[in-house]
Amino acid sequence: MKAIIPVAGAGTKLRPHTYTQPKALIPMAGKTVLSIIVEQLQEAGIHDFVFVLGYLGDKIQDYITESYPDLKASFIYQNDRLGLGHAISLTRSAVEGEELVIVLGDTICEYDVKQLIDAPHSVLGVKRVDDPRNFGVAELDESGMITRVVEKPQIPKSNMALVGLYKIKESAILFECLEHNLKEGLKSCDEFHLTDAIECMIQKGAQFSALKVLNWFDCGNKESLLESNATLLKKFGNSVSDEHLFENVIIVPPVSIGKNCEIRNSIIGPNVSVGENTTINHSIIKESIIGAYADLFDIVLEHSLIGSDTEVKGESRSLNIGDNTEIHLG
Repeated sequence: MKAIIPVAGAGTKLRPHTYTQPKALIPMAGKTVLSIIVEQLQEAGIHDFVFVLGYLGDKIQDYITESYPDLKASFIYQNDRLGLGHAISLTRSAVEGEELVIVLGDTICEYDVKQLIDAPHSVLGVKRVDDPRNFGVAELDESGMITRVVEKPQIPKSNMALVGLYKIKESAILFECLEHNLKEGLKSCDEFHLTDAIECMIQKGAQFSALKVLNWFDCGNKESLLESNATLLKKFGNSVSDEHLFENVIIVPPVSIGKNCEIRNSIIGPNVSVGENTTINHSIIKESIIGAYADLFDIVLEHSLIGSDTEVKGESRSLNIGDNTEIHLG
């Protein structure tokens, strides 16, 4: 079985951070979004990965190569952003004939990976949502089998949203459907969606069961990213590297603090993730994510997202600052 991880999106809702950092590499609870996804699949016995890259793809490739040297990984570039269906179609020569697990590279789910892998049918991960109109939607029968999927329906007949988690047993049929949709120009919302190819598979007789995930952590914008960080910190617990210099510091758990951080005269937490080699002095930080190599002085931050290589000095603010930025708040 092979895993496909599409990480080609530009992450426009998380700008300015995604001008210099792929969304999948934004730190969360001491890890990155991508590392959480990869390690979930590794622990279930999957070691053969195909990553579909695009914007800032070299950073993704370098990260995987350096962080997971034993992973059997291949990298395919999606130069034209034509949708998820198009991205998956590019992997055909690398995976055709194999059973597949597809996990979107910007969404973290809490689920039983072995249950997904061992299922006798193809599987779609789903989660009940209040307003499904902005998602792919799965319609289920009484036995939990999926009878139809629709991308962003204006009048949904179900509130079961697709969470970006797929197991495909019949990969040959998937690629036939993707090729057909691309050849015929069959788009939804001006993109080639994987949802449409799966609906094609259902019409051809492929059986899909629904796997209801326990939690679905959306990392698409600042607010959802901070909320997901807090939830994951509570789940994983405190993670403070032994390689640090603390002086007159109060830690309010849960927090995650990377190695080689220098923190003085400050209060950190709750629900704060701090990247490695960051310096914090005379500051109060809570409910925030701070990137690596940041320098914070005399600042009070709450519900803030601070990029790497960033210097912030001043007074209380709620900030959303990208990488390689220097700000002095008078």
